[in-house]
Amino acid sequence: MLDRTALTLDRARGDRLATDAYRQDFRQRDGNVIGRDSWKFERLQHFEEQSSPSWEAFRRGDWQTALQLLKSRRDRWEKIAREDRERGSVFHRVRVVDEPLTPYLQWELHALRVQGESGTPVRVVGAEKVRPLEIAGLLPEVVTLGGQVLYEVLYTESGLLDGAVRFEDSGPIGNWEAFVHGLYEDGEDIVSYVDRHVAQLPAPPMRAE
Repeated sequence: MLDRTALTLDRARGDRLATDAYRQDFRQRDGNVIGRDSWKFERLQHFEEQSSPSWEAFRRGDWQTALQLLKSRRDRWEKIAREDRERGSVFHRVRVVDEPLTPYLQWELHALRVQGESGTPVRVVGAEKVRPLEIAGLLPEVVTLGGQVLYEVLYTESGLLDGAVRFEDSGPIGNWEAFVHGLYEDGEDIVSYVDRHVAQLPAPPMRAE
């Protein structure tokens, strides 16, 4: 495993993007990747989703509707996975899990299960796999696209997306790709993980504020 120094991102060496600019930049660059895989590393255990009917149902305490709405997006995820395969560019996700699960993470793991069943490679690793690197703080949320760009994705204290810092230096991109790829190889497939650890849990105690 790489040491923390190799994974350190100096934000002063990147380009700070506001949320809308990040989304636009991501979509454009992701669509142009051909013949190279992309990687996403998720470490935080709570986020606040935006523009998600399933999330809103979850926040209202309607767990069954939230799960059904996640399943209703299967066609969308199948289309995305099919288009990725046609471009020869597979988007891999690695989700770090601390237990006991936060209410958000219980919801997200069901969402990721739908993606996994739809053809997007998603694997889960326990927090103990990365904790030796986190003496000075949690690892950042990171996405790399085709070896060409890396985003450190930023969030507010409450968990809302707050844009990203974009890096185009090959050094940190290569280091993070190698790191996430290694975790992926050691991880458990999302479907089997959810079936074994999550599917039988009662509805999480999240309610609208």
